[in-house]
Amino acid sequence: MTQPLVSIGLVTWNSAACLTATLDALLQQRYSAVEIVVVDNASNDDSVNRVRSSLPNAQLILNHENRGFCGGHNQAISASHGTYYLALNPDVVMNPTYITALVDALESHPEFGSAAGKLLQAPGIIDTTGLFINRRRQQYLRGHGEKDIGQYEQPGEVFGVDGAAPLYRREMLEDIKIDGQYFDESFFAHKEDVDLAWRARLLGWGCWYSPEAVAFHKRSFKPGRREVVSRAIRVHAIKNRYLLLIKNELPAGWFRDGLQILWYDLKIFVYISLFERSSLKAVGILWHNWPRVWDWRKKISRRMRVKPIEILSWFK
Repeated sequence: MTQPLVSIGLVTWNSAACLTATLDALLQQRYSAVEIVVVDNASNDDSVNRVRSSLPNAQLILNHENRGFCGGHNQAISASHGTYYLALNPDVVMNPTYITALVDALESHPEFGSAAGKLLQAPGIIDTTGLFINRRRQQYLRGHGEKDIGQYEQPGEVFGVDGAAPLYRREMLEDIKIDGQYFDESFFAHKEDVDLAWRARLLGWGCWYSPEAVAFHKRSFKPGRREVVSRAIRVHAIKNRYLLLIKNELPAGWFRDGLQILWYDLKIFVYISLFERSSLKAVGILWHNWPRVWDWRKKISRRMRVKPIEILSWFK
């Protein structure tokens, strides 16, 4: 049986320090029907040379500016041809059967648009087994930081897949894109995977978790550790929370959970006003982008294919 083509998109930005292990693992994948597209966001380190040395047959796109995770992957998706698209972070080391396991999962479940594997921070310590969102609309990595003692060995449906190494069905990506964008480039980076997962849910696409797909990921932006990331990323994190809510939250969600959401956001505003005033610029960015964001909301709402209760059942 002919294997469906998998397009692997790798977006680099001064990623040389972690690239070698990622590229070595990529070359050891047992799945053979792949094409590789690398987008470099104006790195000033050795990232491009390492890619050229390890992947001489890869399609290489060189940007003159940093277009972020979203812009880079939109370029790679548009330049690729696979039935599936794997968005691979430059700090993810895949086990040799990672791609095979995720493709098998989606081939067996054609109604699902994406697949999540089990990502580990280190042997025996979980990074993520998918995304979930609580009633405050705060997103979490399922299992993050837990010891891996077999509690996530059951395959099944999850809300969405984290952006470190997701496999997307191209049919889904083409279905959910808006104004030519798969990932909303207003996000630049951070929470864009949650946005895509939420939009996919609204349009009727689910996500399957496959524990057989294992990879290692030393996450640089860890939940609850804002102090270790740059001011720019903190601004994006604040801005992108409200992009998520403006674009994707349903009236039924505000009716059921509005008080919990607003109380959580009040605490966010008090915190950044007192301790992280540089993040207040997120408000100005949101205001500047309001017409476009509201237009996206209307386009998503018009195409919604599921009942509100189906979406709300995921927010626990």
